[in-house]
Amino acid sequence: MPRLPRIEIPGYYHIINRGVEQRVVFEEAEDYEYFKELLCLYTKSFGITLHNYCLMSNHYHLLIEIKKENLSKFMRQLSMNYAIYFNKKHKRSGHLWQGRFKSWYVVNEAYLYTLMIYIEQNPLKAKIVKDIAEYPYSSCHYFLEDNIPTFLKDSWIVQNYKDDKDAIKAFLNSIVDTAQLQELKTASSLVDAPNIDIKLKEKDLIKMFDGIGDIKERNMKILKAIEKGYSQHGIAKVLGISQPAVHGVLKRRSK
Repeated sequence: MPRLPRIEIPGYYHIINRGVEQRVVFEEAEDYEYFKELLCLYTKSFGITLHNYCLMSNHYHLLIEIKKENLSKFMRQLSMNYAIYFNKKHKRSGHLWQGRFKSWYVVNEAYLYTLMIYIEQNPLKAKIVKDIAEYPYSSCHYFLEDNIPTFLKDSWIVQNYKDDKDAIKAFLNSIVDTAQLQELKTASSLVDAPNIDIKLKEKDLIKMFDGIGDIKERNMKILKAIEKGYSQHGIAKVLGISQPAVHGVLKRRSK
């Protein structure tokens, strides 16, 4: 079966990529810095906003926002150029990354808030540091400095908290509900529907839900729309409800 195209809806994305066979992809401080340089370069050239990032020894997390359908192109440049640098420097050959990067579309504010905290707390959970502000390879320490670097000036935290360092620190040290995070990831991953390459018309979907009588009828039409190949994200958008609510309808039917 050919590899299916990745959906690229403008908005926020949580990106993860790991080293092949869980190998270390950042061996020295210079490696972390070079990846960060590439990240700054390509977010700027592709018109992408970087909100949060955390580079761990064998994987990384990004929270980015795209305005055009260029996520795959951006990630290809970032991954390829870092792999070329790393292989040449460390005298190795072959694939560096585990495969295609993993991406989750951020479906609502609850996911966005939880995600920012989760990303920044990675070094804390790995017991690398006792204070997330001490970790040098994530965005957290920049948010708590007086001069925010250019590549983070448009980030959600800077735009919403401005110079309130105490509020930023309190927010990023909030407790993460891991169960909620997993539920949100599951719901958001359903945006990557297996038949997303089918160009279905939104107006036909709107017509399908025209004249809904009650919730029971609405839920039956949701199931029919999914069977026809419409994404849960698209259905939620037309109905004006959250994607997790659409996912809940499908989940209840499968029980």
